[in-house]
Amino acid sequence: MKIIPQLFFLNFLLIFLPFDISAQQWEVKRYTPSQIEALFLEQNLQLIAEKMNISLADAEIAQAKLWDNPELTVGSVNFWGSDRQRKELEMGSFPKNAQFSVELNQIIRTSRKRSKLVKQTEVSREMAIEEFEEVLRGLKAELRKLIGEAAYLQSYREVLSTQQKSLEQLIAAYKKQVAQGNIAKTELLRLQSGLLELEKEMNETEVDFNAQQKDLKSLLNISPFIRIEIEPGGENMPDPDPMRLASLFEIAFESRPDLKRSELQTHFYEKSLIYEKSQRIPDITLNVSYDRYGGIWKDFAGVGFSFDLPFLNRNQGNIKAARIGLYQSRHLVQQQQNTVLHEITEAFANYAQAYNFYQKIADNELLTELDKMFELYTKNLLNKNISMLEYIDFMESYRSNKQTLLTARKNRYVSFSELQYATGSDIQ
Repeated sequence: MKIIPQLFFLNFLLIFLPFDISAQQWEVKRYTPSQIEALFLEQNLQLIAEKMNISLADAEIAQAKLWDNPELTVGSVNFWGSDRQRKELEMGSFPKNAQFSVELNQIIRTSRKRSKLVKQTEVSREMAIEEFEEVLRGLKAELRKLIGEAAYLQSYREVLSTQQKSLEQLIAAYKKQVAQGNIAKTELLRLQSGLLELEKEMNETEVDFNAQQKDLKSLLNISPFIRIEIEPGGENMPDPDPMRLASLFEIAFESRPDLKRSELQTHFYEKSLIYEKSQRIPDITLNVSYDRYGGIWKDFAGVGFSFDLPFLNRNQGNIKAARIGLYQSRHLVQQQQNTVLHEITEAFANYAQAYNFYQKIADNELLTELDKMFELYTKNLLNKNISMLEYIDFMESYRSNKQTLLTARKNRYVSFSELQYATGSDIQ
C-alpha cells in the first residue's frame, strides 16, 4: 500500500528530528516587502501549476491544426478457399485465399473548419493567460495583506516587549524596596498585575503572528523552520490627492485580467458561432478501393466519395447555443465593467481616508515623543516623582497610542494594496 512508506517517513521524522517547538531554534530571515514578492513569484506552487494551463492550451492549438488520419480497411478476405475455387479462378497455391479487398478513406473538412477551430482554441489560450494573471492578482493581494498584518504584529510585539522589560526592571527594584520596608507591598502587586496582563496580550499577539507566519510561508513555499521578519523598505505610498478616478478607471480597463477574460469570452463565442455555422456544410470523404476477385473482374480499382445529406441535422442546436452564449457574454461584460468601476471607487476612497489619517497622526508631536516620555515616566516612578496610578495610566495610554499608530500604518499599506488589486496594476 502507498500509505506505508509515508508512515515510515513520518515516524523517522518524529524520532530523529527536533519537533519540540519550544526548543526549536528558528532560522530567522529578514525580507523587505519587495523581496518577499520576488520570492513569491519564483516559488509559489499554485502559480507554477496555473501557468501549466497555458502550455495545455498550446497543446490544444497544436492538436486543432492536425489533419484527420486516413482510414484503411481490409475486408472480404476468404481464408477458406477450396481447391475447386482455385482451379476455376486459375489461381496457384499462393495466395491461398480466393478474394480480398482494400479501401483507403480520407475525410476532407470543408468550409475551412480546421482553421476556424484553430482560431477558437487560440482565443482559449488567451483566456488561459488571463486566468493565470487573475490568480496572480488574487494571490498578490493576499500576500500583501499578510505582509501588512505581519509587519503590524511584529512592531506591536516590540512595543509590548519594551514595556515588559521596563516592568521587569521596576518589579526587581520594588522587590528590594519592599524587602527593606521602604514601600508598601500593594504597589509591587500592582506592577506584577500589570505585567501579567501585558504578558497575556503578548501571548495573544504571538498566536496571531504565528498564524500570519503559517499563511505567509505557505504562499512562499519555504521551510516551516524559517521565521520571517519584515524589514522596512518600499513602503512609500503615493499621495492620493493627485490621483483621478478617471485615470484609475482607464488603468483598470487596460489591466484587469478578469475584465479581459470576460471580453475574451465574448470573442470566444463569436469564433464558436462561426465554427458551428460552418458545421452545417457536410464534410467530404474521399476513398480509393481495390477488390481482388470480388466482382466480374479479377482486379478492380476504383475511386469514390461520400458526404452527409444535410436535410435533418443542420447543427441548429449548437448554433443556437453559441448565439445565446454570445448575447449572454456581452451582458456579463457590461456587468463586470460596472462592478470594476464601483470597486475602484470604494478602494480609492478607503485609501485616501487611510493615507490622510496616518499622515495626521504620524505628524503628531505627542506620538513622536512617546518613547522619550516612556523612559522619563519609568525614571520618575523609580525616583517617586509620580504615583503608581499615574505610571499605570501612562503605560496603558502609551500602548494604546502606539497601537493606533501601527494600525493606521497597516491600514494605509493594506488599503493601497486593495487599490492596486482593484485596478489590476501596480500603481507608482
